[in-house]
Amino acid sequence: MSSNVVKMTRTQLTAMVVGGMIGAGIFSLPRTFAGATGPLGAVVAWLIAGLGMYTLARVFQLLAERKPDLDAGVFAYAKEGFGNYPGFLSAFGYWIGSCIGNVSYWVLIKSTLGAFFPIFGDGNTVVAILVASAGIWLFHFMILRGVQQAAAINKIVTIAKVIPILVFLVIMAFAMKMEVFTFNFYGGGLEGNIFEQVRATMLVTVFVFLGIEGASVYSRYAKERKDVGAATITGFLVVTTLMVLVTLLPFAVLERADIAGMRQPSMAAVLEAVVGHWGAVFVSVGLLVSVLGAYLAWSLICAEVLSAAARTKDMPAIFARENANGVPAAALWATNIIVQLIVITTYWSRDAFSLMLNLTSAMSLIPFLLVAAYGLQITKRGETYHERPNERGRDLTLAILATLYTAFLLYAGGIKFIVLSAVLYAPGSLLYLWARREQGEKIFTKASDFIILALAVVAALVGVYWIATGYIQI
Repeated sequence: MSSNVVKMTRTQLTAMVVGGMIGAGIFSLPRTFAGATGPLGAVVAWLIAGLGMYTLARVFQLLAERKPDLDAGVFAYAKEGFGNYPGFLSAFGYWIGSCIGNVSYWVLIKSTLGAFFPIFGDGNTVVAILVASAGIWLFHFMILRGVQQAAAINKIVTIAKVIPILVFLVIMAFAMKMEVFTFNFYGGGLEGNIFEQVRATMLVTVFVFLGIEGASVYSRYAKERKDVGAATITGFLVVTTLMVLVTLLPFAVLERADIAGMRQPSMAAVLEAVVGHWGAVFVSVGLLVSVLGAYLAWSLICAEVLSAAARTKDMPAIFARENANGVPAAALWATNIIVQLIVITTYWSRDAFSLMLNLTSAMSLIPFLLVAAYGLQITKRGETYHERPNERGRDLTLAILATLYTAFLLYAGGIKFIVLSAVLYAPGSLLYLWARREQGEKIFTKASDFIILALAVVAALVGVYWIATGYIQI
C-alpha cells in the first residue's frame, strides 16, 4: 500500500459499517416483510437474524483482535482455515455478490425516480440503464482520487441518510393504531405457519445486514486494530435498531395486505399513505442520498476485497496494482465493468430488484459460513488463547452459534439460489486457475478441492438448465 495513504479513524470505520448496511435494503423492508409475514413473524425473524448476525459480528471482532495479520478478513479467514481454493471461492463469492448488490442500488434509485418520472419505470428501462451507467463511471473516477477522500465523504453521507429514517419512525410512532397492529399480528390473512413465514424473510435479513464486515474488510487502513471490532459492534447495534423499527411500525398504521402491494421503495409509499405526497418525496430524497452513499462504501469494499486477494496471490496479480493515491485501480476497473454488464442484463429481468437482492445474499452466505467456521476452528484449538484464556469459552459459544446460523441461512435460502450461485462460482474459478499458473503453483493441493469444483460445476449446469427451461425465472 502506498505510504501516503492516511489511516482511518474509529468513527470513519464505524461510518463504513453503517454506510454499508444502510442502503437499499432498509427502504424496502415494509413491503418485503409484509409480503411474507406479520408482526409476530417479523419479531421472530429479527430475533433470529439479530442474534445470529450479532454472533457473526462478534466472530469478526475476535478474529480482528486475535488474527491482526489477516487483512481484508472475509476471505483471508477462509483461506487460513480451509486452504487456497476455499479462500479463493470466498473472495470471489464475496466480491461478485457485492457487485450484484451495487447493481441493486442502481435499480432502486431508478425505481424511486420512476414514481415521479415514468420514463424510469421499475428501474430497468433503457433510459434507467443509461443513467445508471453514467452514475457508475462518475463514482468510479471519484474513487480513483483516493480512499481517504471517499471515506470522508461516506462519513458525511452516513449522517445525512439517517435523518429521513428517523423522521419516518417518529411519524409512524405518532400515527400508530393498536387495532391495526392487532389485526396484522399473526399475518393479517396470510397462509402458512410462522416457521414458513420466517423462513421467507431470511435472505432479506442477510441483504440488509451486508456491510457488517465493512470495518474488517478495511482493517489495513485502521489507525488502531482494536477500532475494527469496536466499529463493527457499534454499527451493528445502531443499524439493527433502525431496521426493526422500520419493519414493525408500519404494521401499526396500515393493513399488511396494503403494505405488501406497495411499489418499492415501500418506506416512501407508507409515509405517503400517512401524511400525503410530500412524505413520498421526502423519503425518496433520503433514499437517493442513502443508496448513493451505500454505493460509495460498497464500491470501496468491492475493490479492496479483489485487491487484497491479489496481494495474497489468490487472484491474478494485476488486481493488486494501486495508483498514486493508494487506490487499487485495476480492481476498481474490474468491479465496475462487472457492475456495468449486470446493469445491462437487468433489462430482461421481470423483477430486477428482488433478483439482485436475493442473489447478493446467496453469494454472501458461503463466505460468511467460512468466517464463522474459522472462528470455531481457532477457538476449539485454543489458538491465540495463551493471552486472555478466560475468553475462550465465551468465544467458542459465539463461534458455534454463528456457524449454526449461517448454515441455517443456506437452508432457508433454498436450492434455487444455491444453484444460481454456482452458475457464477464455477466459471469464476478460471481466475483461480490464472492466479495459480501465474505463480507456477500446483492448481489443487487437496482432494477436497477437486470435489468442491466438481460440485460447483454440476450445480452450475443444473442452474443453467433450470433457467433455460423456465424452472428458475429471473
